[in-house]
Amino acid sequence: MMTRTPMPALGLGTYKLTGEACRRAVAEALALGYRHIDTARFYGNEAEIGAAIRQSGLPRGDLFITTKVWRTELAPDRLRASLTGSLADLGLDHVDLLMIHWADPEVPMADTLGAMIDLVAKGRVGAIGVSNFTPALLAEARQHAPIACNQVEYHPFLAQTPLLAACRASNTTLAAYCPLARGLVSQDPTLIALARAHGRTPAQIALAWLLHQPGVAALPKGTSHAHLIENIDVLSLKLDAEEIAAIDGLARGQRLVNPPWAPIWG
Repeated sequence: MMTRTPMPALGLGTYKLTGEACRRAVAEALALGYRHIDTARFYGNEAEIGAAIRQSGLPRGDLFITTKVWRTELAPDRLRASLTGSLADLGLDHVDLLMIHWADPEVPMADTLGAMIDLVAKGRVGAIGVSNFTPALLAEARQHAPIACNQVEYHPFLAQTPLLAACRASNTTLAAYCPLARGLVSQDPTLIALARAHGRTPAQIALAWLLHQPGVAALPKGTSHAHLIENIDVLSLKLDAEEIAAIDGLARGQRLVNPPWAPIWG
């Protein structure tokens, strides 16, 4: 079994990044210091990400690469084929984290996770993760395999209190996608005021709030040079307890991702 590479708390999300724009964005992110790149078979951009990785010249051990298996590919044979395709497109011999993208109740979780455990043992996967799992689904998954990460929508307008508690109790990182609420953080008066006080942007305040929380990682998407720098520059930004409490108070149950197959969230 390979040694698990620690997951950097800040990564680059690549959903809806495709083609040359994706290659350029990932290449620039790597040049700026990003080392955690998040993709998925469903995104259709693994080949471009692979090209950017090769262009970077960075040692493989310096990178943390995540991909995901789509919900229709969770039967063991289909899952193995999905990973084989991902590795071929990425030009890698392993990924650091392989995730179930969405659960499918038609496929026994034990079968899916058993296949993933086998891939870890064979050195093709560093760690096992899940995405869009509720506390109940996470508990079920942990009956069959150690779960390193649960990637879910999380931002100042959507509290994830029960899920955070479940993740922390099981030493599972919660990775936040849509951490900037698809740009809505830039319009919030509280975040705007805090940004002015720190000489920063509302997006940076929102990311710093996420990264302040134990066991939480964030995966903002960035395409322009300015946004890539803006997002990675939050690692030195500190918020005090009063500021964090003010951001905590923005939660209003605003969920931006809720496809028809999603489980009942609780």
